[in-house]
Amino acid sequence: MVARIFRPAKTAMQSGQAKTHNWRLEYEPELPRASEPLMGWTSSSDMLSQIKLTFATKEEAIAYATKNGIPYQVFEPEEKTRKNVSYSDNFKFGRIGTWTH
Repeated sequence: MVARIFRPAKTAMQSGQAKTHNWRLEYEPELPRASEPLMGWTSSSDMLSQIKLTFATKEEAIAYATKNGIPYQVFEPEEKTRKNVSYSDNFKFGRIGTWTH
C-alpha cells in the first residue's frame, strides 16, 4: 500500500496548464487488473486504486501521509524549458534544415 505523491502533467488534450499546479496522492496498484472475457472490460478488486487526493503543496501531501502512517514516494516534476523563438527565425539565412518551398 505505497502511495505516490506527484504533480500531474498536462494532458495532450490541453493547451494550458489547468490542473497541473496541485499535488496528488494516489496509491500504487496492489493487484493487477483483470480483463472480463465476454465484454472485454477491465476490472480490479483493489479499492485503494480509486482514491485520488489533491493537495495545494507537496508538504501538505507528505504531512497527510506521515500523519496517517502511509508509506509514500515523492516524484518531483520535470520543469520544462521554454525556448523563445520568433516567427522570423523560420526564414533567416543559415537556418539549419532543408527549405521546402
